[in-house]
Amino acid sequence: MIDDIFKALGQVSDPKFLGVFFRGVGLTVLLLVLTTMGVLWLLPNSISLPWFGELAWLTPLLDGFAVISMIVLSVFLMIPVASMFIGLFLDRIMDAVEAKHYPNAGPVRKVGVGETIMDSLGFLGLLIVVNLLALVLYLFLPFAFWIVNGVLLGREYFQMVAMRRVGRKEAKVLRSIHGLQISIAGTLMAVPLTVPVLNLVIPILGAAMFTHLFHRVVGK
Repeated sequence: MIDDIFKALGQVSDPKFLGVFFRGVGLTVLLLVLTTMGVLWLLPNSISLPWFGELAWLTPLLDGFAVISMIVLSVFLMIPVASMFIGLFLDRIMDAVEAKHYPNAGPVRKVGVGETIMDSLGFLGLLIVVNLLALVLYLFLPFAFWIVNGVLLGREYFQMVAMRRVGRKEAKVLRSIHGLQISIAGTLMAVPLTVPVLNLVIPILGAAMFTHLFHRVVGK
């Protein structure tokens, strides 16, 4: 697994790899910026209270609180949002990794855009629901956030990588056989995904890492 990580890191200068990186980062940052701007736009320009009149000092304070809240919230939303975006470009990552490391792997099963989008949206919904249900657990066991999301990330990333090679059904079989290893790899992704700025890079590296993990466990 360590070798999978270093192989993924060693390919960051690949033009196709960089192309996916900048697309994923750009879309993620754009969404967060637009969301923050939308929240600020919805806030009132002035706040007035009976007997006190207009409270001019409260407006910038409320704006600052909204921005800080969005930054904090982005830590929790980064995993599902970045994962959704990277799912749209997974083929390009796999192509770049396999062209360099597995040139004799043979043709792949093409996954349609519609299927990719539906899988990504389904995964996004699953992550949001599970994380909302586990909020109380996170208050008492903060590290559980990494484990829960690591298991989910490992499940989804391996499934997306594997089904392009062996189909959805066989991918689930492989996932059940190598579940522990896949969950550990997913947790290694989840931990740095909670670090601002760094979390923009990890989904790209994670997709490459799971491509290597898949070829290693199937012996190709």
